[in-house]
Amino acid sequence: MSQRNSAVTVEVQAAPSGEHDPVACTVLQVLDRVSGKWAIGILLECAHGPRRFTELERAVKGISRRMLTLTLRNLERDGLLTRTVYPTVPPKVEYMATPMALELYESLVSLASWAERHRSEIADARSAYDHSSALHPTL
Repeated sequence: MSQRNSAVTVEVQAAPSGEHDPVACTVLQVLDRVSGKWAIGILLECAHGPRRFTELERAVKGISRRMLTLTLRNLERDGLLTRTVYPTVPPKVEYMATPMALELYESLVSLASWAERHRSEIADARSAYDHSSALHPTL
């Protein structure tokens, strides 16, 4: 999927009323959720304190309003964010990382640091691969 593609393919899906299947929440599903394209940026932002929707929209570059809404709902459903609605006009809504998300924060910072440290090596490897593939295309 390109960065410009804003089609939403994963919707928030709740289990039918009264059902709860802990087996349905696999490790791969959890890793998929927290390593998603937008979830990391949102979690990193919310770990620093409550954030409003528009603050998140500005901080997470390239995210559409629809994708931000869906990602926030999914993170809230998974217990990684809390959503607080204040009875004001216009309504004020804040999102905040839960203790579980704050525990995850350290791992996300480590992952982001690793990516930053190896950014140029990865770019060099991609360039070498692309050059090699251009010289020796496979069928």
